[in-house]
Amino acid sequence: MSSHPPHGQSPLRTVQVLGGGNAGSSAHVRSLAAGLVARGVRVTVCAPAEADQAYGFTDAGAAHVHVPRSSDPGAVAALRAACADADLVHAHGLHASFRAVLALSGRRTPLVVTWHSRAHAEGARAHLLRLLERRVAKAAAVVLGTTSDLVDRARRTGARDARLAAVALAVSRRERADPELPGPKVRAELGAIGRPLLVAVGSLDRHRGHDVLLDAARAWRRLDPLPLVVVAGEGPLRAELQGRIEAEELPVRLIGRRDDVGELLAAADLALLPGDGESRSALAQEALHARVPLVAVSTGGVRALVGDAAELVPHGDADALAAAVVHLLADPGHCERLRRLGALQAATWPTEDETVAQVLSVYDELTQPQPMI
Repeated sequence: MSSHPPHGQSPLRTVQVLGGGNAGSSAHVRSLAAGLVARGVRVTVCAPAEADQAYGFTDAGAAHVHVPRSSDPGAVAALRAACADADLVHAHGLHASFRAVLALSGRRTPLVVTWHSRAHAEGARAHLLRLLERRVAKAAAVVLGTTSDLVDRARRTGARDARLAAVALAVSRRERADPELPGPKVRAELGAIGRPLLVAVGSLDRHRGHDVLLDAARAWRRLDPLPLVVVAGEGPLRAELQGRIEAEELPVRLIGRRDDVGELLAAADLALLPGDGESRSALAQEALHARVPLVAVSTGGVRALVGDAAELVPHGDADALAAAVVHLLADPGHCERLRRLGALQAATWPTEDETVAQVLSVYDELTQPQPMI
């Protein structure tokens, strides 16, 4: 792996393309940009302006170019101009990757794609997503999947080179999840003094499992003290979910998008992951780092990530989710065991330095001159 360029050579010029809608991929790009800049690589991040405000790509030493999320001609033209002098382009997520494919059309610039999670859709839109996946997988020089399931999917979709590249949780986020941070103030603000606090984080979309979470919450109404569930996130289902919470008098609060997930977890008794969102869930990683017992849906990506360090329940099974929470709230010894296992499991995950080193080795492979035969 190379880092700083040899004397007299220009530094490697990379463009990171980000849609801006996924917290895990945004945090990864921020971490990756900082690590690459520290190794002498020039980095430009193409993302919506609000993503730079939230994640500070320029603070990490990268240049930032505002490119909106849409794939309209104006957005693609802006991305094409930003990639004009790039030695390599690295796109994160399906939609950002598709925009990069369009922007690089007719050019020989190597394209690396990272799939952080599987895109979800139904009906005709699901067919469109499959077409986009195929187009992106075939156009990319290398597809990096954050789980083995995503790597297999890329290969089935036509990728010529697909590799596992687990993404480290950014240190800046992990530090906020320090278990020693005081939680009483947060608990008081949320109305969770003298009662268990359960925290879920994720956009209010269908595949995140919030409907299952509300189903499970009906069983928790009989507990004394009554647990409070807080859901951090925004999305199209807010009105529907809020209507159910009020009609069924559920002990659930929708608290909107938050940038203090670490503080929420530091105050929480349990973390909940009721749906199949990110394949390498940022919440699951933060919960284990914060030594907060986790109840999660047993998908392939989550099982591989947490091992035995969480209570896993079948997808869509509200009764199992409810029972797991009741069991943990009644068994402090088991919660402590999960905390210890979580710390051990988190120690096996790649560090940010290891993640940057792996990505940079791929860049070197694609940009180094090939020997004459």
